[in-house]
Amino acid sequence: MATSPKLVAYYRVSTARQGRSGLGLAAQEAAVKEYANNASGAVLASFTEIESGKRDDRPELTKALQLADVTGATLVIAKLDRLSRDAAFLLQLQKSGIRFAAADIPNADNTTIGVLAVIAQTEREAISRRTKEALAAAKARGVKLGNPNGAEALRRAGRGNQAGTAAAARKAKEHAAKVKPIVDALGESGFKTFGAIAGALNARGVLTLHGKSWHSSSVRNLLARS
Repeated sequence: MATSPKLVAYYRVSTARQGRSGLGLAAQEAAVKEYANNASGAVLASFTEIESGKRDDRPELTKALQLADVTGATLVIAKLDRLSRDAAFLLQLQKSGIRFAAADIPNADNTTIGVLAVIAQTEREAISRRTKEALAAAKARGVKLGNPNGAEALRRAGRGNQAGTAAAARKAKEHAAKVKPIVDALGESGFKTFGAIAGALNARGVLTLHGKSWHSSSVRNLLARS
């Protein structure tokens, strides 16, 4: 009687908020569960990382790999980009001899994953290039990057009278129109959630209308205005 394949599940979310809320995590768990069912496999343990995919020093992934190594199990991830966008890192995993699979590409072998790793690295570089181009275009249109000057004055002008409120709303809509192309470029580059977009905007020095850092709610409000 054939034994069930041994699997070690690895999940990754980019922010602590996603980790607490389960945003993105539930979909990953469902994908790995489906993979395990189709392979008639047994999941020995699951590891969840809260870390950016650009970093390779991930303790939960190290634990998952160690367990897979000593048990002869296969490391299973929901999607290839959950592991890393770094081709060199993926290829290093291949050389370690530990089997790994992506639930979204169940029939891929190590050679296929190696090719996809190179593609992932190319996309990672393209993300950086497209974002820089979007920032340059926004700057040319007058978006103030990293410069909160005038934000407090605008808030004071809008207090206490209807005309000021209307002016503030108009200013907010204009600011939203200027920042929207950057948000669109980030979305096309793989930043799909409000939280991920907010983090990317903060990392690039783009401020809100009031000179503050971005949060999920401020990104949502911006998209509603544009």
